[in-house]
Amino acid sequence: MSEIQPAPQRNFLAKIFISSDEPRLRAGWRLLLQTLIMIVLTVILQFVLVLVFMPGKNGNADLFIGQLLELVIFTLSIFIARRFLDRRSFASLGLQVNKQAAADILIGIAITFVIMGLIYLAEVAAGWLTFESFAWQTESAASVLIGILTFFTAFVLVGWNEELLSRGYHLQTLASGTNMFWGLIISSSVFGLAHLGNPNATWVSAAGIFFAGLFLAYGYLRTGQLWLSIGLHIGWNFFEGVVFGFPVSGMDIYRLIRHQVQGPEIWTGGAFGPEAGLIVLPALVVGSVLIYFYTRGRRIAE
Repeated sequence: MSEIQPAPQRNFLAKIFISSDEPRLRAGWRLLLQTLIMIVLTVILQFVLVLVFMPGKNGNADLFIGQLLELVIFTLSIFIARRFLDRRSFASLGLQVNKQAAADILIGIAITFVIMGLIYLAEVAAGWLTFESFAWQTESAASVLIGILTFFTAFVLVGWNEELLSRGYHLQTLASGTNMFWGLIISSSVFGLAHLGNPNATWVSAAGIFFAGLFLAYGYLRTGQLWLSIGLHIGWNFFEGVVFGFPVSGMDIYRLIRHQVQGPEIWTGGAFGPEAGLIVLPALVVGSVLIYFYTRGRRIAE
């Protein structure tokens, strides 16, 4: 009977750089290199943008152009990293295109309508909002339509960009190097910290974004796909800002409902928006319950 040969000992450098279970870089190195690829692409594309297009000071246009840049930077850097560093397909991040994907996006958007609607009604009931006007009372129908379509399109890009990066590459790469619990905690923490550069941001708002990150990740955990999370992200920004008139992560954007928030900032989030207030926590619970019932019985493909 032949003896079982012991596994060969890995050298020092292999232990540092190479994963122990398959021939690819460890998760931390893959994350670092993907970040470096993003930085290089950002520098190149911003140089081209300034050289060729010379962007002005139009806030709406700059937001749209910024999201188009992120679309290229995030998608291309993650595609490269996924293909050559992770040795996985891009679609395996949770991007299978089928009828279920469309349903997940639409239901995600619908769930956030309920969430933001409840936040709005709660603030009205508490006397924290002073209504001023509807957009169509002071603007033409064409202006209102352009405002809606412009920001909905921008928020579609935001939903794709941020979910592809945070719940796609960050969460899943971290989970492959540690476990899903730490992947959730670290990726949601990075997600919160990344919003500290937004207007009116504080450490309280970063904590609120952290919990929002966990909520968005729940859509991925329940489906094994990113589409529900993308729909949640699109709808969150659109209904929060455009429809119900709150600041979107500190940004004052086009609003259909014009009002002033006068309630306690610890609850309302003040100038940053509901994510920085305690009011967001019960809303996230309601949203999570809706996600659970929508995905009940869903079999997650391995």
